[in-house]
Amino acid sequence: MFNPDDLNKMLNQFQDNFKNIEEKQANTIFSATSGGGLVKVSINGKGEVVDLNIDKSLLDDVESLQILLIGAINEAYKNVEVNKKNTAMELFGDMSPFKN
Repeated sequence: MFNPDDLNKMLNQFQDNFKNIEEKQANTIFSATSGGGLVKVSINGKGEVVDLNIDKSLLDDVESLQILLIGAINEAYKNVEVNKKNTAMELFGDMSPFKN
């Protein structure tokens, strides 16, 4: 039988969990490298680049540097997105009305 109070409690719990997860993700750092470690990019859970390391050997080769930067940045963003999806699945799994 449908109970509006149970639904309201579940939605409030979901909202609280979501806020906690957003805060935790904002403080999580995701890093990726390219070129065998010649370029390293770190991005926080909000998608902001927070650190960038470039090996000095790339400073004379702009084309390679650009390619490696793009690769590292894209990989770091992919890591952020995968984490968001996994976290959402965990959150919804915890809130399932069908679990025992």
